[in-house]
Order: sequence, then structure tokens, then C-alpha cells
Amino acid sequence: MDTNTWLARRWWLVPVAVVIIGGSAGTNLGPGGVVDPGVAARFLAVVLAAAAALSLLALDRWPTGLLATGALSGGYFAVGGENGPIFFALIVGAFVLATGRPVRGWLPVLGAAAVLLWAGLLVRGLRWDDVVVGTWQGIGVGALVAAATAIGTSLRHGRSARVDRTTRAAAEERLRMAQDLHDGVGHGLAVIAMQAGVALHVLDRDPAKARESLEAIRTTSREALDALRTELATMAGEPAPRRPAPGAEAIPALVDRVRAAGLRVEVLGDPGVLDPAVGETAYALLQEALTNVLRHAFASTALVTWERGAETVALRVSDDGRGGAVQDEGMGISGMRARVAAVGGSFRAGPATGGGFEVAAVLPA
Repeated sequence: MDTNTWLARRWWLVPVAVVIIGGSAGTNLGPGGVVDPGVAARFLAVVLAAAAALSLLALDRWPTGLLATGALSGGYFAVGGENGPIFFALIVGAFVLATGRPVRGWLPVLGAAAVLLWAGLLVRGLRWDDVVVGTWQGIGVGALVAAATAIGTSLRHGRSARVDRTTRAAAEERLRMAQDLHDGVGHGLAVIAMQAGVALHVLDRDPAKARESLEAIRTTSREALDALRTELATMAGEPAPRRPAPGAEAIPALVDRVRAAGLRVEVLGDPGVLDPAVGETAYALLQEALTNVLRHAFASTALVTWERGAETVALRVSDDGRGGAVQDEGMGISGMRARVAAVGGSFRAGPATGGGFEVAAVLPA
């Protein structure tokens, strides 16, 4: 931990150290007191208290320094130091370590430090004070150390949970952007490839059809490039307006674009009016399913079936291609599954009963 980070997190240790040092000087060098070990012993007690307070500042870097905190605190009492804020040195030290490290890593050090503190209280009780009083003081310090450890551990877990939530949110956002790139750009490239094939096939005998395919390539490539620029700008942290995600209203244009690429697409039924989030999911699902047919299925026909219920709408996309079991879901199928789950639907993808491949989802209406 560098100095700036330490100051941001542990600035409060400086006033704590000042209070321990100043309080110990006031109780030992002022008039009166519980015990009278002599002037030299009182000055020595203040020095030990100051060293114990300063040791707190080094605990983040050297956790074994808690042993020195306990030894110096115990030495303070062993030379006849008065009751005062020195009691808080070990308590604060335990709190500091609990907020920064798992307890099991430094619990033995804490136990040894507590023993040294109690030994100092015992020596003072035997020489100048009451052993029973020192015993109860030791029990009280132990209880407060345990409480400080529990509170510090709770704070550390809460901080870790916040960091985990932030990290998870960032990872989910990166995955979402990657999914958008995969869906938008992948679909565009698949359509461009098919249109290019159509253009080459009819170039000599039907120039008008070839021209139509080239115009479709131009339009699709622009859309794919716009999507690519937007997502790359977002990934780079540049301000870029997010395009509204296409929903159910864009499905007819999607189907026409795939048909223009040379795949026969038959549509049965109608999704009806959908919630915007469900509409976006339905569009993304259909886009990915038809793109997979274009790229992988070697199919001539795709059948899109909508079945509208009272509370659900079912979408099924099947083809007459080569089919086969799913060996690796990759980003496409796993992305579809995640999108459907996000809106509370169910999803299935696999070989169709009569051959080919089928993607099916039930979405809330």
C-alpha cells in the first residue's frame, strides 16, 4: 500500500496515536495516580506508550508488528504505567488488521500480543496494584479486542462484496458488448457473404440482380461498420451514442434481409405486441438463429414459427440443413440462452425431429 492510499484509508490512526500519547503523558506525568513507581518509571511508561501508538501506523505493512504493540503495552503496565488510553492500542491494532486481512492469518500474533498485555497487567497488580482489578481489566480488553476484530472483519467482507459486485458488473458489461458485436457484426458478415455469392452467380446473365445484391452488401456493411464503431468506442471509453436496440418492429426487415441473401424464410404466426425488453430479446434470438442457418446449416429453407399464448409467446426457428448435436455452444447459443433467461423465458437448441436444426424459446408476453 503506497503512502497516498494509506493516508486515504488510515488517516484516523494519526489522531488515535496522538490521543494515546497525549493521554498517557497526562496520566503519568500529572499529579496523583493509582501507583507510584517513581519519576523515571513514569517517563519510561510514556515512552513505551508512544512506541505502542506509533506501532499502529505500521500494521498494514507489517502485521506481525501487533506483537510489538502488545509487548509495549504490557511493558507500559509492567513498569507501573497508569490506566489510560493505552488500553486502546491493542484494540485498535486488532481492528486495523481485521479490516485488511483474514483473521486466520494473524490470529496467533494477536493471541501472543494479548498474553504480553495481560502479563504486564499481572506484574503491575503484583507490585503496586490489585491483581483482581488487573484481571478484570484484561478480560475487558479481551472482549473489546474480540469486538473490534468482528467489526473489522465485517467491514472487510462488505468492502470485498462491493468490489466483487463492481467487478462482476464490469465483466457483464464487457460480455454484453462482445455479444452485441457478435450478433450485429456476425449477422452482417453472414448476409454480405451470401449476397456476394448471389452477385457472383448471376453477374453475367442477370446484371440487375447482381446490382441488387451489391446494393444490399453496401447497406449491410454500413450497418455492421456503424455497430462496430459504436461498440469499439464504448470499449475505449469514448463518448459514443448507443444505438437503440432493434425490437419486434424490426423483425420483418430482418427476415427480408435474410431472404435477399438467398435463404428462403417462411414465417407462420405473429408475435403480436411485446414488451420492449422481450421484443429486443426476440429480435436478437431470431437474428442469431437465422445467421447460424446462413453460416453453418447448408440449408435452403428456414421456418420461423410464432405461437402467441395468453401470457407467453413461443418462437421456433428450424431449418432443413444438416443438423447435428451441439458440441460447443460458443458465444452464439450461450448468448441466446442468456438473453432468454434474462427476461424469464426458457430456451432450447438442438437437432430437429425431422432433420435439420431447431432453436426454440418461450418468452413472457
